[in-house]
Amino acid sequence: MTDIKQAVREKYAQAARRVGSSCCSESLCSDPITSNLYAEHETGELPEAAVLASLGCGNPTALAELKPGETVLDLGSGGGIDVLLSARRVGPGGKAYGLDMTDEMLALARENQKKAGAENVEFLKGEIEHIPLPDNSVDVIISNCVINLSGDKDQVLRESFRVLKPGGRFAVSDVVTRGAVPEELRRDILLWVGCIAGALEETQYRAKLTAAGFEAIAIEPTRVYRVEDAREFLTGKGIDVDAMAKSVEGKFMSAFVRAVKPRT
Repeated sequence: MTDIKQAVREKYAQAARRVGSSCCSESLCSDPITSNLYAEHETGELPEAAVLASLGCGNPTALAELKPGETVLDLGSGGGIDVLLSARRVGPGGKAYGLDMTDEMLALARENQKKAGAENVEFLKGEIEHIPLPDNSVDVIISNCVINLSGDKDQVLRESFRVLKPGGRFAVSDVVTRGAVPEELRRDILLWVGCIAGALEETQYRAKLTAAGFEAIAIEPTRVYRVEDAREFLTGKGIDVDAMAKSVEGKFMSAFVRAVKPRT
C-alpha cells in the first residue's frame, strides 16, 4: 500500500508542477477519460490552472445536489476545481474543504483559491484513509475518481462514514468495473484509465459501502469506456485489441456513486 501511495503522490506532484510552470497539463489519463466533464458556465470564471489540473473522470459537483449552507468535503482535491465549484453552490454560509496528500497540489489549489477569491474554502493536508476532521462534521462528501487510487478502500469508506453527519450524503465519481474481466486485461485497462490501485467491481463497491454502514446505495454509469478509445495505448503494449474486445467492452466505466449515512 505504501508503494501505491507513493506512486500516486509522485504522479500528482508531477502534474501540479507541469500546470504550475507552463499552464498546460499532460493528463494522467487519456482524453476520453478526462475531457468534456464540465460545462463552460462552470469553468468560465475559475482560474485556468484549476481547470487544467482537473484529472478526474466525472463531475461530482453537478450531481451531488449541494444546498446553500452545507459543509462539503472533497477527497483528493487536487488543483481544487471541485472544491471551488462546491463553494459557489453552498454559498457564503457554507464551507468547502479539500483534502489532498500532495504538497504541490495543495500549493496549486491554494493559489487557485486566492485567484478565485473563495473565502469559504479550506484545503487540508492529509490522506483520505485518515481524514483530519471530527466525527459528524460534514454534510456531503464528494470525490473525483480518487478512491480507486487507494490501497485501502474499506478504510476510506469507514472514514467517510465517520465524518459525515447523520443523514449526510456520499456522492462521488469513481471508476467502476462491471462483470468479470481477465486479470491481465483488467490491469492494462486500469493503467490506461489512470488507476494505480485498481477500480472496484460494482457489486464489491456496494458491499463495501454497506459494510461501512451506508444505506440507499446507488451506482449510476456516467461514461462507459470503449476498447476503441484505448486502442493506441493497448496496441503499444503488444495487445491484440480486436481479440480482447469482447472480454472488455462495456465493463469499465466512470460512475456516480451515491450513498447516505443513516439518521439514527
